[in-house]
Amino acid sequence: MNYAENILGTIGNTPMVKMNALVKDLPCLVLAKYETFNPGNSVKDRMALQMVEDAEAAGVLKPGGTIIEGTSGNTGMGLALAAIIKGYKMICVISDKQSKEKMDILRAVGSEVVVCPTNVDPEDPRSYYSTSKRLAEETPNSWYVNQYDNPSNCKAHFNSTGPEIWDQTEGKVTHFVVGVGTGGTISGVGSYLKMKNPNVKVWGIDTYGSVFKKYKETGIFDENEIYPYITEGIGEDILPLNVNFSVIDGFTKVTDKDAAVYTRRLAKEEGMFLGNSAGSAIKGLLQLNEEGKFGPDDVVVVLFHDHGSRYVGKMFNDDWMRERGFLDQEYKVASDLIKNHIDKPLITVKTEELVSHAIERMREFKISQIPVEDTTGIVGSVDEADLFRAYMENNDVADTPIKDVMGAPYPVVQKTAVISEVSKLITKENNAVLVDLGEGKHHIITKHDIINAI
Repeated sequence: MNYAENILGTIGNTPMVKMNALVKDLPCLVLAKYETFNPGNSVKDRMALQMVEDAEAAGVLKPGGTIIEGTSGNTGMGLALAAIIKGYKMICVISDKQSKEKMDILRAVGSEVVVCPTNVDPEDPRSYYSTSKRLAEETPNSWYVNQYDNPSNCKAHFNSTGPEIWDQTEGKVTHFVVGVGTGGTISGVGSYLKMKNPNVKVWGIDTYGSVFKKYKETGIFDENEIYPYITEGIGEDILPLNVNFSVIDGFTKVTDKDAAVYTRRLAKEEGMFLGNSAGSAIKGLLQLNEEGKFGPDDVVVVLFHDHGSRYVGKMFNDDWMRERGFLDQEYKVASDLIKNHIDKPLITVKTEELVSHAIERMREFKISQIPVEDTTGIVGSVDEADLFRAYMENNDVADTPIKDVMGAPYPVVQKTAVISEVSKLITKENNAVLVDLGEGKHHIITKHDIINAI
């Protein structure tokens, strides 16, 4: 009979799949190393098991111990599977930008999940790097994994992923393309492939807000390049020891929007339900092709890290995509500008209401301007700037009637007004436009709606 002794025995030997629709204009053969077939649905199962087994052999992970790691979710899942089979406790420290699905999955496999803020420096005691280290110091009989600097990370891919790619392509692979986070996958696989054939090119996919590309090209760690980004699983604001820049031939950067859009396209056009970094990887590969990196005789392997089930509340959710301007929508007339919030009522304030009422309404509905109405209809407007000026003149303005501080009513346009006409009506003095919906009803267009249409 053919069976694995436990779930860890199913790690590795993932399939290679030919890509078709999204790469139809490329001159080369593109193959996807499809890592979601691992039991934890990601490439990270490989290095998680390797790191655990090496820690056991070194005596730093002892029976009944606790494994502690800062993770974007996938390494935590791999470690959690190993912990279940081998009898360890698991604490995953995760940043708040990671999907809720990842956090729920980690809890489902018995891990304790500690959530930390994303937008803090790595040295900040609140960061998931610092929190992981602190928990390891405070927890008896614990082992801090540190996948970023742990050499077993690269070792796993040198020993398994690299040889699999070489054998599956019969040694014909000419390029390896993969998103870079901890650096273990690209460095381990890249080292193996270049050992077998020094002419193999290794390309890393980076994201905007990360330091890798500039550091590779200039040797400069530029802190000005570090800023928050949405893409999960790739890019860093540190230089992990596992990123072997000498193995990497170069990087290309992919935007958050392109990463999200191409993640969805992989599902709809290739039948590949994958995670966020896969969208980055395939878009990055297309960018490399535009730079003339591939020829007709090339065999390009792109590695896809994880499964789409961890992103159903993000990239695969239309509302999430729309809120971030990631869904390409055609805006032509005024009615197009309000279609994303036409179901919400127009918030107004009456002329005789107090300024405090308008402030409460702004706070409750998170808006910056409100039309003012009386029994005849819309007769004025008030916004944050009006209220600020009024407060500077009178500290007791909150108890003043709205009619005493309101400005002119917002211009009114028809639903068919073209966007260029609407845009001209938005000025420094005028922050909004009303759309006439008929029967005395109106809706509001703000600067935010105009920006979304750009």
